[in-house]
Amino acid sequence: MFGGKNKKTEKIKLKKGSFKKSLKIFKYLKPYRSSYILGMLFLLLSSFASLIFPMFIGEMVDASQKSMESINQMALLLFGLFTLQAIFSYFRIVLFVNVTEKFLAKLRQATYEHLIRLPMNFFNKRRVGELNSRIASDISLLQETFTTTSAEFIRQLIIIFGGIILLGFTSIRLAGFMLSIFPVIIIVAVIIGRKLRAYSKTVQDHIAHSNTIVEETLQGITNVKAFANELFESMRYKNTTEHIVTVAIKGGRLKAAFASFIILGIFGAIAAVIWYGARLIYQGEMSMGDLTSFLMLTIFIGASIGSIADLYAQIQKAIGATEKLMEILEETPEDHTEGEITHTIKGAISFNNLSFSYPNRVDVQVLNSVNLTVEQGQQIALVGSSGAGKSTITQLLMRFYQGYTGNLTIDRTEIIDLPLTDLRKQIAIVPQDILLFGGSIEENIAYGKPGANLEEIKHAARQANAHQFITEFPEAYNTLVGERGIQLSGGQRQRIAIARAILKDPKILILDEATSALDSESESLVQEALEKLMKGRTSLVIAHRLATVRNADKIFVLDKGQIVESGNHEELSNIENGTYKKLSDLQFRV
Repeated sequence: MFGGKNKKTEKIKLKKGSFKKSLKIFKYLKPYRSSYILGMLFLLLSSFASLIFPMFIGEMVDASQKSMESINQMALLLFGLFTLQAIFSYFRIVLFVNVTEKFLAKLRQATYEHLIRLPMNFFNKRRVGELNSRIASDISLLQETFTTTSAEFIRQLIIIFGGIILLGFTSIRLAGFMLSIFPVIIIVAVIIGRKLRAYSKTVQDHIAHSNTIVEETLQGITNVKAFANELFESMRYKNTTEHIVTVAIKGGRLKAAFASFIILGIFGAIAAVIWYGARLIYQGEMSMGDLTSFLMLTIFIGASIGSIADLYAQIQKAIGATEKLMEILEETPEDHTEGEITHTIKGAISFNNLSFSYPNRVDVQVLNSVNLTVEQGQQIALVGSSGAGKSTITQLLMRFYQGYTGNLTIDRTEIIDLPLTDLRKQIAIVPQDILLFGGSIEENIAYGKPGANLEEIKHAARQANAHQFITEFPEAYNTLVGERGIQLSGGQRQRIAIARAILKDPKILILDEATSALDSESESLVQEALEKLMKGRTSLVIAHRLATVRNADKIFVLDKGQIVESGNHEELSNIENGTYKKLSDLQFRV
Protein backbone atom coordinates (compact mmCIF):
# COMPACT_ATOMS: atom_id res chain seq x y z
CA MET A 1 0.00 0.00 0.00
CA PHE A 2 2.67 2.44 1.05
CA GLY A 3 4.85 1.47 -1.92
CA GLY A 4 2.02 2.27 -4.34
CA LYS A 5 1.49 5.67 -2.79
CA ASN A 6 5.16 6.59 -3.02
CA LYS A 7 5.28 5.47 -6.64
CA LYS A 8 2.29 7.67 -7.48
CA THR A 9 3.85 10.67 -5.74
CA GLU A 10 7.13 10.06 -7.58
CA LYS A 11 5.30 9.93 -10.94
CA ILE A 12 3.55 13.28 -10.28
CA LYS A 13 6.85 14.88 -9.26
CA LEU A 14 8.50 13.51 -12.36
CA LYS A 15 5.91 15.14 -14.63
CA LYS A 16 6.23 18.47 -12.84
CA GLY A 17 9.99 18.17 -13.01
CA SER A 18 9.82 17.40 -16.74
CA PHE A 19 7.82 20.55 -17.43
CA LYS A 20 10.07 22.66 -15.22
CA LYS A 21 13.17 21.26 -16.92
CA SER A 22 11.67 21.99 -20.35
CA LEU A 23 11.12 25.66 -19.45
CA LYS A 24 14.90 26.11 -19.10
CA ILE A 25 15.19 25.94 -22.88
CA PHE A 26 13.66 29.42 -23.11
CA LYS A 27 16.95 30.96 -21.99
CA TYR A 28 18.09 30.46 -25.60
CA LEU A 29 15.09 32.56 -26.65
CA LYS A 30 16.19 35.62 -24.65
CA PRO A 31 18.09 37.41 -27.47
CA TYR A 32 14.91 37.36 -29.57
CA ARG A 33 12.32 38.00 -26.87
CA SER A 34 11.26 41.42 -28.22
CA SER A 35 10.37 39.88 -31.59
CA TYR A 36 8.68 36.96 -29.83
CA ILE A 37 6.59 39.31 -27.65
CA LEU A 38 5.60 41.32 -30.75
CA GLY A 39 4.59 38.07 -32.45
CA MET A 40 2.47 37.20 -29.39
CA LEU A 41 0.81 40.61 -29.62
CA PHE A 42 -0.15 39.95 -33.26
CA LEU A 43 -1.37 36.51 -32.18
CA LEU A 44 -3.66 38.07 -29.57
CA LEU A 45 -4.97 40.63 -32.06
CA SER A 46 -5.71 37.99 -34.73
CA SER A 47 -7.43 35.80 -32.08
CA PHE A 48 -9.60 38.69 -30.89
CA ALA A 49 -10.50 39.45 -34.50
CA SER A 50 -11.69 35.85 -34.86
CA LEU A 51 -13.86 36.24 -31.75
CA ILE A 52 -15.42 39.53 -32.97
CA PHE A 53 -16.40 37.97 -36.32
CA PRO A 54 -19.43 35.98 -34.95
CA MET A 55 -20.70 39.11 -33.19
CA PHE A 56 -20.58 41.05 -36.48
CA ILE A 57 -22.45 38.24 -38.25
CA GLY A 58 -25.17 38.39 -35.58
CA GLU A 59 -25.40 42.17 -36.02
CA MET A 60 -25.78 41.69 -39.80
CA VAL A 61 -28.62 39.20 -39.28
CA ASP A 62 -30.41 41.73 -37.04
CA ALA A 63 -29.60 44.54 -39.53
CA SER A 64 -31.48 42.59 -42.24
CA GLN A 65 -34.65 43.46 -40.35
CA LYS A 66 -33.82 47.19 -40.27
CA SER A 67 -32.51 48.71 -43.56
CA MET A 68 -30.19 48.18 -46.57
CA GLU A 69 -27.89 50.91 -45.22
CA SER A 70 -27.38 48.96 -41.99
CA ILE A 71 -26.58 45.79 -43.98
CA ASN A 72 -23.99 47.66 -46.10
CA GLN A 73 -22.42 49.21 -43.00
CA MET A 74 -22.00 45.80 -41.40
CA ALA A 75 -20.55 44.40 -44.65
CA LEU A 76 -17.90 47.16 -44.70
CA LEU A 77 -17.06 46.53 -41.04
CA LEU A 78 -16.67 42.80 -41.79
CA PHE A 79 -14.34 43.56 -44.72
CA GLY A 80 -12.25 45.84 -42.48
CA LEU A 81 -12.13 43.11 -39.83
CA PHE A 82 -10.95 40.50 -42.37
CA THR A 83 -8.25 42.92 -43.64
CA LEU A 84 -6.95 43.53 -40.12
CA GLN A 85 -6.98 39.81 -39.34
CA ALA A 86 -5.00 39.08 -42.53
CA ILE A 87 -2.38 41.71 -41.59
CA PHE A 88 -2.15 40.44 -38.00
CA SER A 89 -1.78 36.82 -39.18
CA TYR A 90 0.94 37.71 -41.72
CA PHE A 91 3.14 39.50 -39.19
CA ARG A 92 2.48 36.82 -36.56
CA ILE A 93 3.71 34.03 -38.85
CA VAL A 94 6.72 36.00 -40.15
CA LEU A 95 7.84 36.96 -36.63
CA PHE A 96 7.41 33.45 -35.21
CA VAL A 97 9.30 31.85 -38.12
CA ASN A 98 12.19 34.34 -37.79
CA VAL A 99 12.42 33.91 -34.03
CA THR A 100 12.11 30.11 -34.19
CA GLU A 101 14.80 29.64 -36.85
CA LYS A 102 17.28 31.88 -35.00
CA PHE A 103 16.41 30.29 -31.65
CA LEU A 104 16.81 26.74 -32.96
CA ALA A 105 20.10 27.58 -34.72
CA LYS A 106 21.35 28.91 -31.37
CA LEU A 107 20.08 25.78 -29.62
CA ARG A 108 21.73 23.45 -32.17
CA GLN A 109 25.02 25.32 -31.80
CA ALA A 110 24.83 25.31 -28.00
CA THR A 111 23.94 21.59 -27.87
CA TYR A 112 26.76 20.60 -30.23
CA GLU A 113 29.33 22.85 -28.54
CA HIS A 114 28.32 21.50 -25.14
CA LEU A 115 28.26 17.90 -26.38
CA ILE A 116 31.81 17.86 -27.70
CA ARG A 117 33.06 19.40 -24.44
CA LEU A 118 31.62 16.63 -22.27
CA PRO A 119 34.00 14.13 -20.64
CA MET A 120 34.70 10.67 -22.08
CA ASN A 121 32.69 9.04 -19.32
CA PHE A 122 29.52 10.59 -20.78
CA PHE A 123 30.17 9.06 -24.21
CA ASN A 124 30.87 5.67 -22.66
CA LYS A 125 27.29 5.64 -21.33
CA ARG A 126 25.59 6.94 -24.49
CA ARG A 127 25.32 5.65 -28.04
CA VAL A 128 26.21 7.82 -31.02
CA GLY A 129 22.89 7.19 -32.76
CA GLU A 130 20.94 8.35 -29.72
CA LEU A 131 22.95 11.57 -29.42
CA ASN A 132 22.59 12.23 -33.14
CA SER A 133 18.83 11.74 -32.83
CA ARG A 134 18.68 14.33 -30.07
CA ILE A 135 20.35 17.00 -32.23
CA ALA A 136 18.50 16.07 -35.44
CA SER A 137 15.02 14.67 -34.65
CA ASP A 138 14.30 16.34 -31.31
CA ILE A 139 15.29 19.84 -32.43
CA SER A 140 13.30 19.39 -35.67
CA LEU A 141 10.29 18.53 -33.50
CA LEU A 142 10.81 21.77 -31.58
CA GLN A 143 10.89 23.69 -34.88
CA GLU A 144 7.29 22.71 -35.71
CA THR A 145 6.20 23.35 -32.12
CA PHE A 146 7.61 26.87 -31.87
CA THR A 147 6.66 27.88 -35.43
CA THR A 148 3.00 26.82 -35.45
CA THR A 149 1.88 24.41 -32.72
CA SER A 150 2.49 26.58 -29.64
CA ALA A 151 1.04 29.68 -31.34
CA GLU A 152 -2.02 27.74 -32.49
CA PHE A 153 -2.44 26.22 -29.02
CA ILE A 154 -2.46 29.69 -27.41
CA ARG A 155 -4.84 30.95 -30.11
CA GLN A 156 -7.28 28.13 -29.44
CA LEU A 157 -7.15 28.79 -25.69
CA ILE A 158 -7.93 32.48 -26.31
CA ILE A 159 -10.87 31.51 -28.51
CA ILE A 160 -12.18 29.06 -25.89
CA PHE A 161 -11.99 31.39 -22.89
CA GLY A 162 -12.70 34.62 -24.80
CA GLY A 163 -15.63 32.92 -26.55
CA ILE A 164 -17.12 31.76 -23.24
CA ILE A 165 -16.98 35.35 -21.91
CA LEU A 166 -18.71 36.66 -25.05
CA LEU A 167 -21.34 33.92 -24.75
CA GLY A 168 -22.15 35.23 -21.28
CA PHE A 169 -22.68 38.74 -22.67
CA THR A 170 -24.88 37.37 -25.48
CA SER A 171 -27.17 35.24 -23.29
CA ILE A 172 -26.31 34.24 -19.75
CA ARG A 173 -29.01 31.54 -19.64
CA LEU A 174 -27.93 29.90 -22.90
CA ALA A 175 -24.25 30.18 -21.86
CA GLY A 176 -25.04 28.47 -18.56
CA PHE A 177 -26.83 25.67 -20.42
CA MET A 178 -23.89 25.17 -22.81
CA LEU A 179 -21.33 25.21 -20.00
CA SER A 180 -23.18 22.42 -18.23
CA ILE A 181 -22.34 20.17 -21.23
CA PHE A 182 -18.72 21.06 -22.15
CA PRO A 183 -16.88 20.30 -18.86
CA VAL A 184 -17.47 16.57 -19.45
CA ILE A 185 -15.69 16.82 -22.83
CA ILE A 186 -12.81 18.75 -21.27
CA ILE A 187 -12.31 16.24 -18.42
CA VAL A 188 -12.18 13.33 -20.88
CA ALA A 189 -9.78 15.33 -23.07
CA VAL A 190 -7.37 15.81 -20.16
CA ILE A 191 -7.44 12.13 -19.15
CA ILE A 192 -6.88 10.80 -22.67
CA GLY A 193 -4.35 13.55 -23.40
CA ARG A 194 -2.14 12.24 -20.59
CA LYS A 195 -2.25 8.74 -22.01
CA LEU A 196 -1.43 10.10 -25.47
CA ARG A 197 1.62 11.84 -24.02
CA ALA A 198 2.91 8.58 -22.54
CA TYR A 199 2.47 6.77 -25.88
CA SER A 200 4.14 9.62 -27.81
CA LYS A 201 7.18 9.62 -25.52
CA THR A 202 7.53 5.84 -25.78
CA VAL A 203 7.38 5.99 -29.59
CA GLN A 204 9.99 8.78 -29.62
CA ASP A 205 12.37 6.70 -27.48
CA HIS A 206 11.95 3.61 -29.69
CA ILE A 207 12.55 5.67 -32.84
CA ALA A 208 15.80 6.98 -31.31
CA HIS A 209 16.79 3.37 -30.53
CA SER A 210 16.03 2.23 -34.10
CA ASN A 211 18.13 5.12 -35.47
CA THR A 212 20.98 3.95 -33.26
CA ILE A 213 20.79 0.46 -34.78
CA VAL A 214 20.93 1.88 -38.31
CA GLU A 215 23.90 4.11 -37.50
CA GLU A 216 25.87 1.39 -35.74
CA THR A 217 25.20 -1.12 -38.52
CA LEU A 218 26.27 1.28 -41.27
CA GLN A 219 29.37 2.34 -39.33
CA GLY A 220 30.35 -1.29 -38.89
CA ILE A 221 29.12 -2.52 -42.28
CA THR A 222 32.44 -4.28 -42.94
CA ASN A 223 32.02 -6.42 -39.83
CA VAL A 224 28.36 -7.08 -40.64
CA LYS A 225 29.27 -8.43 -44.07
CA ALA A 226 32.37 -10.26 -42.85
CA PHE A 227 30.28 -12.21 -40.33
CA ALA A 228 27.37 -12.59 -42.82
CA ASN A 229 25.08 -11.00 -40.23
CA GLU A 230 22.85 -9.05 -42.64
CA LEU A 231 19.86 -11.18 -41.62
CA PHE A 232 20.63 -10.76 -37.91
CA GLU A 233 20.81 -6.95 -38.26
CA SER A 234 17.68 -6.89 -40.41
CA MET A 235 15.78 -8.85 -37.75
CA ARG A 236 17.12 -6.61 -35.00
CA TYR A 237 15.89 -3.52 -36.85
CA LYS A 238 12.63 -5.25 -37.82
CA ASN A 239 11.85 -6.16 -34.19
CA THR A 240 12.48 -2.61 -33.06
CA THR A 241 10.38 -1.01 -35.79
CA GLU A 242 7.56 -3.52 -35.26
CA HIS A 243 7.54 -2.61 -31.59
CA ILE A 244 7.25 1.05 -32.64
CA VAL A 245 4.26 0.09 -34.84
CA THR A 246 2.58 -1.77 -31.95
CA VAL A 247 2.93 1.16 -29.55
CA ALA A 248 1.99 3.72 -32.23
CA ILE A 249 -1.15 1.73 -33.23
CA LYS A 250 -2.28 1.59 -29.59
CA GLY A 251 -1.75 5.33 -29.39
CA GLY A 252 -3.59 5.75 -32.70
CA ARG A 253 -6.61 3.81 -31.43
CA LEU A 254 -6.70 5.97 -28.34
CA LYS A 255 -6.42 9.05 -30.55
CA ALA A 256 -9.22 7.82 -32.79
CA ALA A 257 -11.51 7.08 -29.82
CA PHE A 258 -10.75 10.53 -28.49
CA ALA A 259 -11.52 12.22 -31.82
CA SER A 260 -14.80 10.27 -32.13
CA PHE A 261 -15.85 11.27 -28.62
CA ILE A 262 -15.05 14.93 -29.33
CA ILE A 263 -17.05 14.91 -32.60
CA LEU A 264 -20.05 13.32 -30.88
CA GLY A 265 -19.81 15.73 -27.98
CA ILE A 266 -19.50 18.83 -30.17
CA PHE A 267 -22.38 18.04 -32.54
CA GLY A 268 -24.55 16.91 -29.63
CA ALA A 269 -23.78 20.13 -27.77
CA ILE A 270 -24.55 22.30 -30.84
CA ALA A 271 -27.88 20.51 -31.37
CA ALA A 272 -28.77 21.05 -27.70
CA VAL A 273 -27.80 24.74 -27.88
CA ILE A 274 -30.00 25.29 -31.00
CA TRP A 275 -32.93 23.61 -29.24
CA TYR A 276 -32.57 25.73 -26.11
CA GLY A 277 -31.90 28.94 -28.11
CA ALA A 278 -35.03 28.39 -30.22
CA ARG A 279 -37.03 28.23 -27.01
CA LEU A 280 -35.51 31.52 -25.79
CA ILE A 281 -36.36 33.25 -29.11
CA TYR A 282 -39.88 31.94 -28.86
CA GLN A 283 -40.07 33.36 -25.33
CA GLY A 284 -38.70 36.72 -26.60
CA GLU A 285 -35.55 36.57 -24.44
CA MET A 286 -33.04 36.83 -27.33
CA SER A 287 -32.95 37.84 -31.02
CA MET A 288 -32.19 35.75 -34.10
CA GLY A 289 -28.90 37.66 -34.50
CA ASP A 290 -27.90 36.84 -30.91
CA LEU A 291 -28.61 33.16 -31.51
CA THR A 292 -26.58 33.26 -34.74
CA SER A 293 -23.61 34.87 -32.92
CA PHE A 294 -24.01 32.40 -30.08
CA LEU A 295 -24.02 29.41 -32.44
CA MET A 296 -20.99 30.62 -34.35
CA LEU A 297 -19.09 31.23 -31.11
CA THR A 298 -20.13 27.76 -29.91
CA ILE A 299 -18.87 26.22 -33.16
CA PHE A 300 -15.60 28.15 -32.80
CA ILE A 301 -15.22 26.98 -29.20
CA GLY A 302 -16.12 23.38 -30.13
CA ALA A 303 -13.64 23.36 -33.02
CA SER A 304 -10.95 24.77 -30.74
CA ILE A 305 -11.60 22.09 -28.12
CA GLY A 306 -11.56 19.45 -30.87
CA SER A 307 -8.18 20.61 -32.23
CA ILE A 308 -6.57 21.32 -28.89
CA ALA A 309 -6.07 17.61 -28.16
CA ASP A 310 -3.76 17.19 -31.18
CA LEU A 311 -1.95 20.42 -30.34
CA TYR A 312 -1.58 19.33 -26.73
CA ALA A 313 -0.14 15.96 -27.84
CA GLN A 314 2.38 17.77 -30.07
CA ILE A 315 3.39 20.04 -27.21
CA GLN A 316 3.80 16.99 -24.95
CA LYS A 317 6.12 15.46 -27.57
CA ALA A 318 8.09 18.70 -27.62
CA ILE A 319 8.32 18.69 -23.80
CA GLY A 320 9.67 15.13 -23.96
CA ALA A 321 12.21 16.12 -26.62
CA THR A 322 13.19 19.24 -24.65
CA GLU A 323 13.64 17.19 -21.48
CA LYS A 324 16.09 14.88 -23.27
CA LEU A 325 18.00 17.86 -24.69
CA MET A 326 18.18 19.53 -21.29
CA GLU A 327 19.58 16.31 -19.79
CA ILE A 328 22.51 16.69 -22.19
CA LEU A 329 22.86 20.45 -21.62
CA GLU A 330 22.86 19.96 -17.84
CA GLU A 331 25.79 17.52 -17.96
CA THR A 332 28.95 19.10 -16.55
CA PRO A 333 31.43 19.84 -19.38
CA GLU A 334 35.19 19.70 -19.20
CA ASP A 335 37.01 22.93 -18.36
CA HIS A 336 38.12 24.11 -21.81
CA THR A 337 39.87 27.41 -22.52
CA GLU A 338 40.31 29.37 -25.74
CA GLY A 339 43.31 31.10 -27.25
CA GLU A 340 47.05 30.43 -27.15
CA ILE A 341 48.80 28.07 -24.74
CA THR A 342 49.45 29.81 -21.41
CA HIS A 343 51.12 26.92 -19.56
CA THR A 344 53.95 25.26 -21.48
CA ILE A 345 54.97 21.77 -20.39
CA LYS A 346 58.38 20.12 -20.83
CA GLY A 347 57.32 16.48 -20.72
CA ALA A 348 58.55 14.86 -17.50
CA ILE A 349 55.88 12.40 -16.34
CA SER A 350 55.44 10.65 -12.98
CA PHE A 351 52.86 8.12 -11.76
CA ASN A 352 53.07 7.62 -7.99
CA ASN A 353 51.03 4.79 -6.37
CA LEU A 354 48.28 5.46 -8.88
CA SER A 355 45.18 3.27 -8.87
CA PHE A 356 42.18 3.66 -11.16
CA SER A 357 38.82 2.11 -12.03
CA TYR A 358 36.58 3.23 -14.89
CA PRO A 359 33.44 5.07 -13.68
CA ASN A 360 31.14 2.51 -15.31
CA ARG A 361 33.15 -0.43 -13.84
CA VAL A 362 34.07 0.73 -10.33
CA ASP A 363 34.36 -2.85 -9.07
CA VAL A 364 37.21 -3.61 -11.51
CA GLN A 365 40.56 -2.01 -10.70
CA VAL A 366 42.33 -1.40 -14.02
CA LEU A 367 45.50 0.11 -12.52
CA ASN A 368 46.80 -0.90 -9.11
CA SER A 369 49.51 1.16 -7.33
CA VAL A 370 51.38 2.03 -10.53
CA ASN A 371 54.76 3.76 -10.13
CA LEU A 372 56.26 5.04 -13.37
CA THR A 373 58.73 7.85 -14.11
CA VAL A 374 59.56 9.30 -17.53
CA GLU A 375 62.25 11.93 -17.93
CA GLN A 376 61.85 14.83 -20.38
CA GLY A 377 62.66 13.68 -23.93
CA GLN A 378 62.84 10.02 -22.92
CA GLN A 379 61.35 7.26 -25.10
CA ILE A 380 59.59 4.60 -23.07
CA ALA A 381 57.54 1.58 -24.03
CA LEU A 382 54.52 -0.03 -22.34
CA VAL A 383 54.15 -3.74 -23.06
CA GLY A 384 51.90 -6.47 -21.74
CA SER A 385 48.90 -8.55 -22.62
CA SER A 386 45.55 -7.06 -23.62
CA GLY A 387 43.70 -5.58 -20.66
CA ALA A 388 46.91 -5.04 -18.66
CA GLY A 389 46.24 -1.27 -18.42
CA LYS A 390 48.55 0.15 -21.12
CA SER A 391 45.93 2.26 -22.93
CA THR A 392 44.43 3.36 -19.61
CA ILE A 393 47.76 5.00 -18.69
CA THR A 394 47.68 7.08 -21.89
CA GLN A 395 44.01 7.98 -21.37
CA LEU A 396 44.81 9.31 -17.90
CA LEU A 397 47.66 11.33 -19.42
CA MET A 398 45.18 12.90 -21.83
CA ARG A 399 42.83 13.52 -18.86
CA PHE A 400 40.03 11.59 -20.50
CA TYR A 401 39.35 10.29 -16.98
CA GLN A 402 40.22 11.78 -13.60
CA GLY A 403 38.91 9.71 -10.70
CA TYR A 404 42.21 8.10 -9.74
CA THR A 405 43.93 7.73 -6.37
CA GLY A 406 47.61 8.51 -5.91
CA ASN A 407 49.48 11.08 -7.97
CA LEU A 408 49.96 11.78 -11.66
CA THR A 409 52.25 14.72 -12.37
CA ILE A 410 53.74 16.41 -15.42
CA ASP A 411 56.82 18.52 -14.65
CA ARG A 412 56.07 17.94 -10.94
CA THR A 413 52.60 19.55 -11.26
CA GLU A 414 49.53 17.43 -10.55
CA ILE A 415 47.85 16.87 -13.89
CA ILE A 416 44.41 18.04 -12.69
CA ASP A 417 45.98 21.42 -11.80
CA LEU A 418 47.12 21.98 -15.39
CA PRO A 419 44.80 23.84 -17.80
CA LEU A 420 43.05 21.02 -19.69
CA THR A 421 43.16 22.62 -23.15
CA ASP A 422 46.84 23.58 -22.75
CA LEU A 423 47.67 20.01 -21.72
CA ARG A 424 45.93 18.38 -24.69
CA LYS A 425 47.35 20.89 -27.16
CA GLN A 426 50.83 19.70 -26.16
CA ILE A 427 50.11 15.96 -26.41
CA ALA A 428 49.68 14.10 -29.70
CA ILE A 429 48.46 10.55 -30.15
CA VAL A 430 48.89 8.23 -33.14
CA PRO A 431 46.49 5.32 -32.55
CA GLN A 432 46.27 1.93 -34.23
CA ASP A 433 42.83 2.63 -35.71
CA ILE A 434 43.21 5.95 -37.50
CA LEU A 435 40.09 8.07 -37.87
CA LEU A 436 40.27 10.54 -40.74
CA PHE A 437 37.49 13.04 -41.31
CA GLY A 438 35.63 12.98 -44.61
CA GLY A 439 37.37 16.03 -46.10
CA SER A 440 40.60 16.44 -48.06
CA ILE A 441 44.08 15.21 -47.13
CA GLU A 442 45.12 18.83 -46.52
CA GLU A 443 42.24 19.35 -44.06
CA ASN A 444 43.05 16.12 -42.21
CA ILE A 445 46.72 17.01 -41.73
CA ALA A 446 45.82 20.59 -40.77
CA TYR A 447 43.63 19.19 -37.97
CA GLY A 448 46.83 19.01 -35.93
CA LYS A 449 47.25 22.78 -36.24
CA PRO A 450 44.14 24.62 -37.46
CA GLY A 451 45.16 27.59 -39.60
CA ALA A 452 48.44 26.06 -40.82
CA ASN A 453 49.45 27.10 -44.35
CA LEU A 454 50.05 24.65 -47.21
CA GLU A 455 53.84 24.84 -46.92
CA GLU A 456 53.71 23.80 -43.25
CA ILE A 457 51.37 20.94 -44.18
CA LYS A 458 53.68 19.76 -46.98
CA HIS A 459 56.72 19.93 -44.69
CA ALA A 460 54.90 17.74 -42.11
CA ALA A 461 53.87 15.31 -44.87
CA ARG A 462 57.49 15.00 -46.10
CA GLN A 463 58.68 14.18 -42.58
CA ALA A 464 55.92 11.57 -42.31
CA ASN A 465 56.93 9.93 -45.62
CA ALA A 466 53.51 10.87 -46.96
CA HIS A 467 54.30 13.62 -49.51
CA GLN A 468 55.19 11.20 -52.31
CA PHE A 469 51.99 9.15 -52.29
CA ILE A 470 49.89 12.31 -51.79
CA THR A 471 51.36 13.97 -54.91
CA GLU A 472 50.68 10.83 -56.93
CA PHE A 473 46.94 11.46 -56.56
CA PRO A 474 45.47 13.62 -59.39
CA GLU A 475 44.18 16.15 -56.83
CA ALA A 476 47.22 15.83 -54.52
CA TYR A 477 46.48 17.52 -51.17
CA ASN A 478 42.89 18.28 -52.25
CA THR A 479 42.14 14.55 -52.59
CA LEU A 480 39.04 13.58 -50.61
CA VAL A 481 39.78 10.72 -48.20
CA GLY A 482 36.16 9.47 -47.99
CA GLU A 483 34.24 8.69 -44.81
CA ARG A 484 36.69 7.66 -42.04
CA GLY A 485 39.48 7.69 -44.67
CA ILE A 486 38.13 4.68 -46.56
CA GLN A 487 39.76 5.80 -49.86
CA LEU A 488 43.27 5.38 -48.39
CA SER A 489 45.20 2.25 -47.38
CA GLY A 490 46.10 1.54 -43.76
CA GLY A 491 49.71 2.68 -44.23
CA GLN A 492 48.60 5.88 -45.97
CA ARG A 493 46.13 6.70 -43.20
CA GLN A 494 48.83 6.04 -40.62
CA ARG A 495 51.26 8.45 -42.31
CA ILE A 496 48.55 11.12 -42.58
CA ALA A 497 48.03 10.74 -38.82
CA ILE A 498 51.79 11.03 -38.23
CA ALA A 499 51.91 14.18 -40.39
CA ARG A 500 49.07 15.56 -38.30
CA ALA A 501 51.05 14.84 -35.11
CA ILE A 502 54.24 16.36 -36.59
CA LEU A 503 52.33 19.53 -37.50
CA LYS A 504 51.03 19.73 -33.93
CA ASP A 505 54.65 19.66 -32.65
CA PRO A 506 53.74 18.10 -29.26
CA LYS A 507 55.86 17.94 -26.10
CA ILE A 508 54.51 14.45 -25.32
CA LEU A 509 53.86 11.83 -28.01
CA ILE A 510 51.73 8.70 -27.54
CA LEU A 511 51.99 5.86 -30.07
CA ASP A 512 49.28 3.27 -29.46
CA GLU A 513 50.04 0.17 -31.55
CA ALA A 514 50.82 2.54 -34.43
CA THR A 515 52.31 -0.11 -36.75
CA SER A 516 50.63 -3.33 -35.64
CA ALA A 517 48.13 -3.53 -38.51
CA LEU A 518 50.53 -2.73 -41.37
CA ASP A 519 52.35 -4.85 -43.94
CA SER A 520 56.17 -4.96 -43.92
CA GLU A 521 56.67 -2.22 -46.56
CA SER A 522 54.19 0.17 -44.95
CA GLU A 523 55.55 -0.59 -41.49
CA SER A 524 59.08 0.31 -42.61
CA LEU A 525 57.94 3.70 -43.97
CA VAL A 526 55.77 4.40 -40.92
CA GLN A 527 58.49 3.32 -38.48
CA GLU A 528 60.97 5.66 -40.17
CA ALA A 529 58.47 8.52 -39.89
CA LEU A 530 57.82 7.70 -36.23
CA GLU A 531 61.53 7.77 -35.40
CA LYS A 532 61.73 11.30 -36.84
CA LEU A 533 58.64 12.29 -34.88
CA MET A 534 59.95 10.92 -31.55
CA LYS A 535 63.26 12.79 -31.66
CA GLY A 536 63.56 15.40 -28.92
CA ARG A 537 60.20 14.73 -27.29
CA THR A 538 58.85 12.54 -24.50
CA SER A 539 57.39 9.47 -26.18
CA LEU A 540 55.21 6.65 -24.84
CA VAL A 541 54.96 3.65 -27.15
CA ILE A 542 52.36 0.91 -26.61
CA ALA A 543 53.26 -2.22 -28.52
CA HIS A 544 52.50 -5.91 -28.66
CA ARG A 545 55.32 -6.50 -31.14
CA LEU A 546 58.47 -6.13 -29.09
CA ALA A 547 60.68 -5.64 -32.17
CA THR A 548 59.33 -2.07 -32.40
CA VAL A 549 60.40 -1.14 -28.85
CA ARG A 550 63.86 -2.70 -28.57
CA ASN A 551 65.52 0.73 -28.82
CA ALA A 552 63.34 2.38 -26.16
CA ASP A 553 65.19 4.07 -23.27
CA LYS A 554 63.05 2.15 -20.82
CA ILE A 555 60.41 -0.55 -21.09
CA PHE A 556 57.63 -1.03 -18.52
CA VAL A 557 55.94 -4.43 -18.44
CA LEU A 558 52.34 -4.41 -17.18
CA ASP A 559 50.32 -7.35 -15.92
CA LYS A 560 46.82 -7.07 -14.44
CA GLY A 561 47.16 -3.33 -13.82
CA GLN A 562 50.57 -3.47 -12.19
CA ILE A 563 54.11 -2.79 -13.42
CA VAL A 564 55.89 -6.08 -12.86
CA GLU A 565 59.19 -5.27 -14.62
CA SER A 566 61.06 -2.23 -15.95
CA GLY A 567 64.37 -1.62 -17.71
CA ASN A 568 65.79 -1.51 -21.23
CA HIS A 569 65.53 -4.41 -23.68
CA GLU A 570 68.86 -5.94 -22.69
CA GLU A 571 68.19 -5.73 -18.94
CA LEU A 572 64.74 -7.25 -19.22
CA SER A 573 65.96 -9.99 -21.55
CA ASN A 574 68.41 -11.14 -18.86
CA ILE A 575 65.76 -11.63 -16.15
CA GLU A 576 65.31 -15.38 -15.77
CA ASN A 577 61.65 -16.43 -16.04
CA GLY A 578 60.74 -12.76 -16.52
CA THR A 579 57.51 -11.78 -18.25
CA TYR A 580 59.32 -9.70 -20.88
CA LYS A 581 61.85 -12.46 -21.58
CA LYS A 582 59.03 -14.98 -22.12
CA LEU A 583 57.22 -12.64 -24.51
CA SER A 584 60.45 -11.76 -26.29
CA ASP A 585 61.60 -15.37 -26.70
CA LEU A 586 58.19 -16.38 -28.01
CA GLN A 587 57.93 -13.54 -30.55
CA PHE A 588 61.49 -13.64 -31.86
CA ARG A 589 61.38 -17.42 -32.11
CA VAL A 590 58.26 -17.12 -34.25
